[in-house]
Amino acid sequence: MEEVRLNKYLAQCGICSRRDADRMIASGRVRVNGSVADMGVRVKDTDEVAVDGKAVAGKDEKVVLAYYKPAGVTCTEKDKFADRIVTEEIGYPVRVTYAGRLDKDSEGLLLLSNDGDLIQRVMKGSAMHEKEYVVKTKQEVTEAFLQRMAAGIYLRELDVRTRPCQVEQKGKYTFRIVLTQGLNRQIRRMCRECSVDVVSLKRVRVLNITLDGLRPGEYRIISGEERAALYRAAETAGKSR
Repeated sequence: MEEVRLNKYLAQCGICSRRDADRMIASGRVRVNGSVADMGVRVKDTDEVAVDGKAVAGKDEKVVLAYYKPAGVTCTEKDKFADRIVTEEIGYPVRVTYAGRLDKDSEGLLLLSNDGDLIQRVMKGSAMHEKEYVVKTKQEVTEAFLQRMAAGIYLRELDVRTRPCQVEQKGKYTFRIVLTQGLNRQIRRMCRECSVDVVSLKRVRVLNITLDGLRPGEYRIISGEERAALYRAAETAGKSR
């Protein structure tokens, strides 16, 4: 049977990303066949792997979900202060993790999977993966505002300038924006620097996956060619830029 590095095995089992797996291994939380695992150890499906004393299931078939996160739901797995959290709201029988957060006040598309490698690739900032949003504002959308947003904005709170992006007016108080990075509350911060208040924010696309056909709180399993295209896009996005 094929042997793989332990961090990759844990990622393939949907436990966490490879980076987080390395941290778990280094802190002694992972055991292989009853012994504390060393960094770089290789395992196969017949080995008994446990994290924090709990057995890790084998590399089951990977699942990818498109979920319409409603506003008011928090992207977290455990938070005693959160009224509604993603993992409880979706109630999927297999443990899945989200690829890229949406803040509590925002709604829209959230990708979830038990494939840690896919999640890591989708979240990789240097890969320039596209994420599309529709934003409603309190103030009227002007051409000057659109041009400033598209050119990139210096965010004083984070001491960083955002990448140039695609911005298009959709209505008097609505615009569409496509980002290739995922800074914390990026769109809200960008608008604030332009003295514009966000009324609502909805993510409608991640790579080739869209929100089409979903209502708030619903999810669908991504399969077939759509799933294959997602894996190809996650693997190749950014390489030709």
